[in-house]
Amino acid sequence: MSELAALVNGSRSRLSHLVGRLERQGWVRRERAEGDGRGWRAVLTDTGYATVVAAAPGHVAQVRSLVFDALTPTQQAQLDEICTALLTRLDPPCLGPSC
Repeated sequence: MSELAALVNGSRSRLSHLVGRLERQGWVRRERAEGDGRGWRAVLTDTGYATVVAAAPGHVAQVRSLVFDALTPTQQAQLDEICTALLTRLDPPCLGPSC
C-alpha cells in the first residue's frame, strides 16, 4: 500500500480511504503482504477487473480523441520519447546484481 501511495503521489491515509471505498464497492480487497505481517496489498477482485475491462474502450477512445488525434505523427513520436525519458528518470531500470 505504501508503494501504491508513492506511485500515485498521495498519502497513505488518503490511499487507505480510497481503497476502503473501492472495497465497499467490491472492486478490491486487502490482503496481508507475503513475508511481512505488517503490510497490506490492494488486490483487484473479479468484479473490479470486469469494471476495468468495461471502462477500457471508452477510456481509450477518449484519450485517443483528446491527445493523439490532436498530434501529428511526428509529435506523437516526440511524445513517446519524452514520456520514455520521464518514466526512466522516475523509475529507472534495475541494472545491478541485486535485481
